[in-house]
Amino acid sequence: MLKRAELTNFLDQLLNINIYQDYGPNGLQIKGTNEIKKIAFAVSATKESVQKAVELEADALVVHHGLFWKFHGTRPIIGPFYDRVAPLIKNDINLLGYHLPLDGHKEVGNAAMIAKKLEMKNLQAFGDHKGAPTGIKAEFTSPMTPLELSDKLAKILNHTILHSSPGNKQISSLGIITGGANSEWKLCLDEGLDSYLTGEMSEHDWHEAKESGIHFFAGGHNATEQYGVQALLETLKEKFSDKNLELIFIESKNPA
Repeated sequence: MLKRAELTNFLDQLLNINIYQDYGPNGLQIKGTNEIKKIAFAVSATKESVQKAVELEADALVVHHGLFWKFHGTRPIIGPFYDRVAPLIKNDINLLGYHLPLDGHKEVGNAAMIAKKLEMKNLQAFGDHKGAPTGIKAEFTSPMTPLELSDKLAKILNHTILHSSPGNKQISSLGIITGGANSEWKLCLDEGLDSYLTGEMSEHDWHEAKESGIHFFAGGHNATEQYGVQALLETLKEKFSDKNLELIFIESKNPA
């Protein structure tokens, strides 16, 4: 049987959490049962995903967006926050959250998984948060038109794609930082990349990227960050194949 410490230590080391100075804690955020038989995975620790984990009788919930963030500061466990925290504690469910480490990981990260689904080559670290990578840059095996790339992204992400286009010149390279990395498209200018993908796009970045000659694609915060936790699910399935774990992904209908 898998123990909590074994699960936590493996994921902490796999994702190299010690190199990140993140916006909140990575790793075990809420301590639950010591023995792990069933693990649920979700993009975010929301009331909905927590309730589903309770219904599934999961022993652990592994997410990209955990519950504790520096920008929230000190706050009481009341209202909607209580509705997320209390069921985990009452039902002895471990909560593990991995934010920037899961964005930037070269094998199982959010950006890396999208690059792999696009069948890209020469995947390299991209982006920087206090010395640690936050995404991936890569090249297409064959250049494609902006419309072709937009259509591919829509199918992969199952989400409407916003596209700020500077023209119809074929695209050979892409920088990816998933989620809310709106302003990081500027890194493409220094890296010599044709295009950029993240989850969200602001009004001014639409204009500035277009005017700077960078194709800017936005495919939804949740949608661009759905594949990292799924990759962790598959990794744990292989790593602990002898433990008879039940592993379940909880989908979110959040279109943002």
